Amino acid sequence: MVSDRPKVLHRLAGKALLRHVLDAARQLAPAKTCVVYGYGGSAVPQAIDDPAVIWVNQAVQLGTGHALQQALPSLDKEGVTLVLYGDVPLTRNETLAEMLELARDGALVLLTVELSQPDGYGRIVRGDDGAVLRIVEHKDATARERKIPEINTGIMAIPGGHLACWLGQLRNDNVQGEYYLTDLIGMAVQDGVPVLTCHPRHQWEILGINSKAQLAELERLYQGETARNLLEQGVTLADPARIDVRGELVCGKDVAIDVNCVFEGSVVLGDDVSVGANCVLRNVSVAQGTRIEPFSLLDEARLGAHNRIGPFARIRPGTVLQDEVHIGNFVEIKNSQVDTGSKINHLSYVGDSTVGKGVNIGAGTITCNYDGVNKHRTVIEDGAFIGSDTQLVAPVTVGRGATIGAGSTVTRDAPAEELTLSRTRQTTVAGWKRPVKVKK
Repeated sequence: MVSDRPKVLHRLAGKALLRHVLDAARQLAPAKTCVVYGYGGSAVPQAIDDPAVIWVNQAVQLGTGHALQQALPSLDKEGVTLVLYGDVPLTRNETLAEMLELARDGALVLLTVELSQPDGYGRIVRGDDGAVLRIVEHKDATARERKIPEINTGIMAIPGGHLACWLGQLRNDNVQGEYYLTDLIGMAVQDGVPVLTCHPRHQWEILGINSKAQLAELERLYQGETARNLLEQGVTLADPARIDVRGELVCGKDVAIDVNCVFEGSVVLGDDVSVGANCVLRNVSVAQGTRIEPFSLLDEARLGAHNRIGPFARIRPGTVLQDEVHIGNFVEIKNSQVDTGSKINHLSYVGDSTVGKGVNIGAGTITCNYDGVNKHRTVIEDGAFIGSDTQLVAPVTVGRGATIGAGSTVTRDAPAEELTLSRTRQTTVAGWKRPVKVKK
């Protein structure tokens, strides 16, 4: 991997390779989950930090059989031991469940696949009756055996009652001087234990990662499969080759997603939501009919129905937008609640604020929420109008229906239904009435 980071901690679709495997295992409801780690030392358990995992250190790496020997004291003597690999991240749960079903009556079950180019893989050697006899590693195989297209993926379900005995019989008299887990197949045949095979629906389920190039290839395979699933659900993708889902994306009906969008964590898009090109959404819920314009970044936020966001908007964590809210170009919202029908259309920063219904915030407005030590809150009540280039120095409240004149710096509460401005000094104009739009 040309990296100081342990291979299983490299990320696929925004998640560590090992985390993909653990999540797949967890869906099978195992009695125990044990991870054998070696390279990188404690970096792996520290990064994964999963209390449900039993961690076993393989201080010296002497092969897959040796790895399972280290885990043996932590495993149950009955049931089935399912062996997975931390660098094979995309095996489907349906495939693993099928293996376990075959193993219920005490068989040893192998996940195998036929490859047109099987070089490097262990070959499945069968008898004249088609029964599995053994697995031979590529380096130990004869020229005839190397022509066998069926390969061992390494994923297997082993009957727990035989595991300790078989592991105790492993020897390392092979080209690599390692203890091969695959030698268990010959032992099972010798002991009269049925050896069955299961085949994945897709070859990408068994692909492992040993380089950045393979990681990139598997990333595109994963994203392609995700895009196909979205299309089958009725989502409109401008280009299925240009979408990245790094978590879970749930879409309602008639959702449209333009090119180069990234979805991270848990993202929910309601009916009729559209996402413009080059947007990033991270842990966001978006209600029906909302339109997100290009180049917008939304993070840890909740959006109501029929909002219009962007282009070039940034919605930061803790933000809640109600219905029919407009957040325009180069507007940043952080840890704020904006109520129904309010508009912040241009070049503004609204942080740590509570904005009421029907508020209009003019271009260049800033809520000055930080005094250098502490954060303070700004409250803008229903129907207020904030003129352009205004600074609201928190803590401060703009009253219901109040108007702030353009270019003002407001350091004290502005009374309701009045005009407040501070171009020279802060002044309140008593009795001032806001102009009423003349109907044409």
